[in-house]
Amino acid sequence: MRFLARRLVFYIVAAWAALTINFFIPRAMPGNAVQGMMAKFPALSPLAMKALEAEFGTSHSGSLLHQYGTYLINILHGNFGIDLGEYPASVISVLATAIPWTLTLVGVATVTSFVLGTLLGIGAAWRRGGTLEQILPGFILLQATPYFFLALLIIDFLAVRFHLFPGSLGYGVGLVPGWTGAFIFSAIYHSILPATTLVMTTLGGWMLGMRNVMITILGEDYVLAAQAKGLSPRRVVITYAARNAILPNFSAFAMSVGFVISGALVMEVVFSYPGVGLLLYNSVTTDDYPMLQAIFLLVSVAVLVANFISDGVYVILDPRSRREASA
Repeated sequence: MRFLARRLVFYIVAAWAALTINFFIPRAMPGNAVQGMMAKFPALSPLAMKALEAEFGTSHSGSLLHQYGTYLINILHGNFGIDLGEYPASVISVLATAIPWTLTLVGVATVTSFVLGTLLGIGAAWRRGGTLEQILPGFILLQATPYFFLALLIIDFLAVRFHLFPGSLGYGVGLVPGWTGAFIFSAIYHSILPATTLVMTTLGGWMLGMRNVMITILGEDYVLAAQAKGLSPRRVVITYAARNAILPNFSAFAMSVGFVISGALVMEVVFSYPGVGLLLYNSVTTDDYPMLQAIFLLVSVAVLVANFISDGVYVILDPRSRREASA
């Protein structure tokens, strides 16, 4: 518990640092979306520009300390300002519509890739020279391939040429989002290609990492002793080898889960998928600072929470961590 308490203090400080950096970065950048809007209407007065900046939350008037205090108070109240791209909608409401799409698609794809890659890595290490180890270079080649390039190839073959799956959007045109059978089926149907792209380009990393660590663990004395006792191969692999070999993979998985909330930026742009990644891209192209601040902060907090949970699970899985924590 003392170990987790220390880690919690560290993550709280890290969250405050992320908040502070998130406050200063937009103010160090030249221009904003309001200035871009005003450039299209040069006849408007400077007072109109100040009024718009105040409404959109992009105003830099007042002392920096006052702006920082107002920023922290607004964040604590869940007020990230007005979204410039969906005016007059609030940033939090626009984010709330994009997050479920990203969590469902990228989250499911990440978990699927991790589970499959870990299991395949265990099998490749246990049966050296087998079929799984022979096809491993193919998975590594897929991981080295930029996933946006692979996505374009998949769209060309499966969507454009053979018309097997839709190549863009998150659901069919004309459907209204809701818990209806037609909408759910359409959403799943539209997510097959982007999810397949993500799994294909990440599976090799999980498989290779698990295989390499498993090979090292299988040579340890306690694994050889378990085999000498006559224990079943399944018990030796799962209980003695895989349980320890999965720890590095699990730490990497915690990091990837934290970044799930940000979505796969290029993939969502390629497929025009209505997730956080596409929202982030549109915000960058329009200088939508309130939305950018909210997304960056959301990603930072998600990574910190995922790592804190990883620390807790790590202590449970690894007895050595418990001994170090109690020392």
